[in-house]
Amino acid sequence: MEGVKVALLFGAFLCSSYAYEVSVSCMMAYDEGGASAVFNSPECHFSAAIKNGTDNCLVATHQGRRKYQEDRITCYPHVTVPVLDEDGPNEASMGIAAVFDGHGGKEASEMASQKFLDYFLLHVVFNTYKNLFSHSKEHEEAGQYSLKFKVDDESTHGILEKALLRTIKDIDSEFSQEALKNDYISGSTAIVVLWMNGQILVGNLGDSKTLLCSRKTHFYQDSKGDLVTRLQAEELTRDHHPDRDDEKARIEAAGGVVLVVGVPRVNGILAVSRSIGDIRLKRYGVVAEPEVTGWRRLSTEDWYVVIGSDGIFERMSPQDVCNILRETSIDSSSCPSSSSLADCIVHNAFSKGSSDNLSVVVIPLRQEQA
Repeated sequence: MEGVKVALLFGAFLCSSYAYEVSVSCMMAYDEGGASAVFNSPECHFSAAIKNGTDNCLVATHQGRRKYQEDRITCYPHVTVPVLDEDGPNEASMGIAAVFDGHGGKEASEMASQKFLDYFLLHVVFNTYKNLFSHSKEHEEAGQYSLKFKVDDESTHGILEKALLRTIKDIDSEFSQEALKNDYISGSTAIVVLWMNGQILVGNLGDSKTLLCSRKTHFYQDSKGDLVTRLQAEELTRDHHPDRDDEKARIEAAGGVVLVVGVPRVNGILAVSRSIGDIRLKRYGVVAEPEVTGWRRLSTEDWYVVIGSDGIFERMSPQDVCNILRETSIDSSSCPSSSSLADCIVHNAFSKGSSDNLSVVVIPLRQEQA
């Protein structure tokens, strides 16, 4: 009886933000084929939560000196997701930002940017539903009929992390089928940042970077007698280059080789060892499994999270990027041609001679912590 009550409660709650049906056949489609199976099923009706677009994010992108722009950006600072609290289903707000750096064509990065949010939210919804149903079933079998739930940040964070991993897996699987059908050779890196309740999670595959720029006070004085403060850069991701020991071991175990052609490349072709797509190199150890940092609590000294494609870092170090943010926050005239902090970073990377596509997302943290 309680299972029915909980199912009805959950359905009524979700109808306030989502339009879909969690029927038995729809759940079976999800279990068998993931997000794409749900969206392609005539029996399942799902639309994404109400969300704000990139006009509320600090983003910038530039084709640079390449013939084509293959980077894509996704950024939604306020997305409504279902969560479980003590009294049952509820709603919470979180932020999602991602950079997809395509290569060999724009097809992979285009699909990833278009599908990521809807697929991610679907995974959150369905796994929250499963947790709710499992909880109610356990209580019913134990003869307990209270609708109180024992939940914490770990259970919510676990669902969000699982949703991120499943989303990348589904996009890679769907794109691989499209690539075989249309003879695409393209691929894409992916770097995703989730933030919620003062904590962040980063998932990465490829060689884009996520930085944390944190305020550090140095105990010496400048010419005006003031203590010197700077924004110190911390890389939250590790590049997936084929010559990284663990990446090289996987490639060689799969029968691939790492050859230096300008830079280390898988079979002398691909300069990253993890990516969406690149179907011709999947058999040689290239995988679409993100490396995840784990949730990290932010402090009041953390000012910015920066997500950038590798073109940003071709001629600038992570510390250079944080220095730009610090200088621009003090004196906006230090980057007169820019209209935002993100524009300023792209402008500097291009002016320093970067030859690649340039894309960056800047997430100001102090307003999130206020």
